[in-house]
Amino acid sequence: MDVNQAKQEHLLALKVMRLTKPTLFTNMPVTCEDRDLPGDSFIRLMKDDPSTVKGAETLILGEMLTLPQNFGNIFLGETFSSYISVHNDSTQMVKDILVKADLQTSSQRLNLSASNSAVSELKPECCIDDVIHHEVKEIGTHILVCAVSYTTQSGEKLYFRKFFKFQVLKPLDVKTKFYNAESDLSSVTDEVFLEAQIQNITTSPMFMEKVSLEPSMMYNVTELNTVAAEELSESTFGTMSYLQPSDTRQYLYCLKPKPEFAEKAGVIKGVTVIGKLDIVWKTNLGERGRLQTSQLQRMAPGYGDVRLSLELIPDTVNLEEPFDITCKITNCSERTMDLLLEMCNTRSIHWCGVSGRQLGKLSPSASLSIPLKVLSSVQGLQSISGLRLTDTFLKRTYEYDDIAQVCVVFPYTSPES
Repeated sequence: MDVNQAKQEHLLALKVMRLTKPTLFTNMPVTCEDRDLPGDSFIRLMKDDPSTVKGAETLILGEMLTLPQNFGNIFLGETFSSYISVHNDSTQMVKDILVKADLQTSSQRLNLSASNSAVSELKPECCIDDVIHHEVKEIGTHILVCAVSYTTQSGEKLYFRKFFKFQVLKPLDVKTKFYNAESDLSSVTDEVFLEAQIQNITTSPMFMEKVSLEPSMMYNVTELNTVAAEELSESTFGTMSYLQPSDTRQYLYCLKPKPEFAEKAGVIKGVTVIGKLDIVWKTNLGERGRLQTSQLQRMAPGYGDVRLSLELIPDTVNLEEPFDITCKITNCSERTMDLLLEMCNTRSIHWCGVSGRQLGKLSPSASLSIPLKVLSSVQGLQSISGLRLTDTFLKRTYEYDDIAQVCVVFPYTSPES
């Protein structure tokens, strides 16, 4: 849609055309059997058609390319390209021609003109051409404003504008989920798994060139979207990375805090920045698009003032036989604590040793490893519970249940020969 600001006749004509890649010409093949009335007439006509593929005339796609017949769709992340031409339709010389192209979005106005200097003169039947490019970074309504100012031979200064309105659509639907995992029992901050669900919400297939996660300064990232096959790694999606319309793919990443941050308890607390996704795709005839999400944020799990984790625990133990575990106590607060450890027996878990042991003072962000001995009186999968820490300074007690799980089995004895 274009609207002229001035109703008078101008000496110059402005034309604007969007530049896009052509599409493959499609045929509508009509065939019949030889015994039918038309005989081989349809086949001979398709062979004479220059748009069909020789030797495969019944193929819908032809050998020719078709120029776009309309403005088409523009998607977020693509590059908008446009050809601007100002032609002198009159029989007189025009001077001081200035062509400006601005793109108005909902939040800003951008100057897309390659040059802001005026052309000194334009002869009759001559033109001024310009090509503009802009990577679309906002969705919603966009207005391309093309303005032309010039001076006639009589010295009259004239000016007119044209407006071209178009919509920028969303090509992908991106959803993210975070999962916390305590894969490293000795670390203060655990690994984080990020699942990214990407859906193609356009009407044409996409070639997914790259989907990567750029981590923040606190994390290292490992992509879990490949499968090791001999010496090479193969994508979990196969060799053809096409995403059909309405199809969804799930990408998985593992983020682990860097050592300098993992060693400091309490550094990664509350809302932390994980990083951002970088997505690159190609559509028909290689038109490229790119999207970067905003910084992804995650709420770190809270451990309170004192965190108790296990550094060492066996997977399987014998019934009513003591086994060793190693506990790690970390001061996540900003004050020094004086800790007292109490061990309380449960229905199935019985602690060995003296309860009420004084652990001493523990500075902020400091850790302490304690070896303990325990036995189980019940078979099956049992939860290690019953530990209690007390800060004698503030008379505050912290109880820990379901710290870990262990499989308790009946001791196996080989039959006598």
